[in-house]
Amino acid sequence: MTGFRPLHDRVLLKRVAAEEKTPGGIIIPDTAKEKPDEGEVLAVGPGARDEAGRVQPLDVKVGDRVLFGKWSGTEVRISGEDRLILKESDILGVIERGA
Repeated sequence: MTGFRPLHDRVLLKRVAAEEKTPGGIIIPDTAKEKPDEGEVLAVGPGARDEAGRVQPLDVKVGDRVLFGKWSGTEVRISGEDRLILKESDILGVIERGA
């Protein structure tokens, strides 16, 4: 991937593919699938500035798997790959490994 550094409190994500089957074993056709709302963090900005002008680092880091709102962020194409740029505040939470 070409070097890309998000600014301020923005995060670059790669969407994680949705499940092919429901928990009951029903296969979901491609036409019925929704875009996944889970992603992997590829890059993070340095953070947002607080009222005093100090940079507050982000809570997420590269490699985290996160959940985000369905209509969050801006879809972009970087080096031929579909990616999503969003603010850290649009991230709902980090998925803990082993959970």
